[in-house]
Amino acid sequence: MSKTRISAVAAFAASLLASTVSYAAVTAFEGARVIVGDGKVIESGTVVVDGAKITAVGAANAVQVPAGATRVNLAGKTLMPAIINTHTHPSDTRDALIKDLKQYAYYGVSAVLSMGASDGWNLLNMRSEGIPGAARFESAGRGITRPEEGRTTLPIWVNTEAEARKAVDDNAEKKVDIIKLWVDDRDGKYQKLTPPLYGAVIDEAHKKGLRASAHIFNLDDAKGLLKANLDAFAHSVRDKDVDDEIMTLLKARPNFVLNPNLGARGVKTDLSWLKTSLPVEEYQRVEAANVDNAKTNAAYGIQARNLAKMNAAGVKIVLGTDGNIPWSHFVEMEDMVAGGMTPAQVITAATKSAAEFMRLSDMGTVEAGKSADLLILDANPLENISNAHKINAVYLRGAAVDRSKLP
Repeated sequence: MSKTRISAVAAFAASLLASTVSYAAVTAFEGARVIVGDGKVIESGTVVVDGAKITAVGAANAVQVPAGATRVNLAGKTLMPAIINTHTHPSDTRDALIKDLKQYAYYGVSAVLSMGASDGWNLLNMRSEGIPGAARFESAGRGITRPEEGRTTLPIWVNTEAEARKAVDDNAEKKVDIIKLWVDDRDGKYQKLTPPLYGAVIDEAHKKGLRASAHIFNLDDAKGLLKANLDAFAHSVRDKDVDDEIMTLLKARPNFVLNPNLGARGVKTDLSWLKTSLPVEEYQRVEAANVDNAKTNAAYGIQARNLAKMNAAGVKIVLGTDGNIPWSHFVEMEDMVAGGMTPAQVITAATKSAAEFMRLSDMGTVEAGKSADLLILDANPLENISNAHKINAVYLRGAAVDRSKLP
C-alpha cells in the first residue's frame, strides 16, 4: 500500500473515531420534571447534552433526540440546575481547596465564590482550571476591613482613605471577581470601617470596574452603605427590623443584590439525610448542635422578617452560606423558605440569580447553550424544599460526579 493510500486510510479512521466519540457523548435525559431555574417548569421534559453543553430543552414531544444518543429515563424525577453558592470561605491551600470543591460538587454545587477571608490571592489561578468533578471557583481575593487583632490577617486592614483605595487597587491588579468589605465592630471589639473609608472602597471599586459587597450587621450601616452606592449585602440586617427608609433606598437600586445568609434557625430539624455521607464522628457532632435554642431563633426571626419584606419588595436575592460546610446550602434553602420565600423563589435565588451575580453567563439555568451542570433529584423541591437534598445524580460540565463516597 502506498504512503498516500495509508495516509488516506488513517485520516478516514481518525475522522470516524472522532465522530464516534462525539456521537457517544450525546445524552438525552427524558421524562423528568425540568425546573429551568428562571421560574419556568417543564413537566415530563427532555434535556439533550452534547459533551459539556446543553443543546436542547423542551417538552418530550417538542425535542428531537439525535439518533444514537444515550437515553436516560428520568420518569418521576426532577432535573434542575446545580446550585451556585455566592458566599463561601474555602481552604487556603491548593490540595485542600480541590477537596473542598469536590465536596461541594458531591452535594450538587456547580460554583462557589470565596468572599475575601480564606484564599487571599494565592489560589486565584485555580479559577480557570476546570477541575474534573469539582465546583468552579471565583474569589474576592483579600477583603478589606479595619484592623482586627487576633482574627484572620488575610483581609487587608485599612485606617485611611488612601489605604482603602490602595487595597482595592491591589485586588484589581490581581483581577479578583468582586471586592469584599466588612463593616462590623464584632460586638464592640474593634473599630469598623467609617463612611469615608467604605465610601472610598466602593468608589475605587467602581472606578476599577468591580462591584463591592459588604458584610454588615446594623441597620444604620446598611443605610450608609446604600447611600455610598454599594452593590450587594453579603449578610442582611441583623440588629433590628428594616424600616421605610432603607426600603426606599433599596427601591431606588433595582440592581442591588441581597445575600440574606440567614444563619442558624434555632430549631431542631431532620438532618438524618446526612448520615450516609458523613463520617460517624462528624455526623454525631452535627446532631449534637442540632437543638432548639430560643436566643438563636429570635435572632433568626429578625433576619427572616427582613428577608420577607425585601423579597416582597422585589429585591434581587441570591443564595450564600458563609463558612465552608459543603452541604450548608440545603439548610440555607430551608431557612429561606421558613423565612417566607417560596421554594420556586429560593431555587431561582440559588441558580439563575446566583449565576448572574457571579457573572457566570453559561450557568444557572437549564437552557440550550448553557453548561450541563445538572442536579437530578428523586423528589420535587417545589413541593418541599427539603427534597433538594434527595440527590439521584450530579452532572458538572456534562460529566457525572462520582458520588460513591464523599471526597
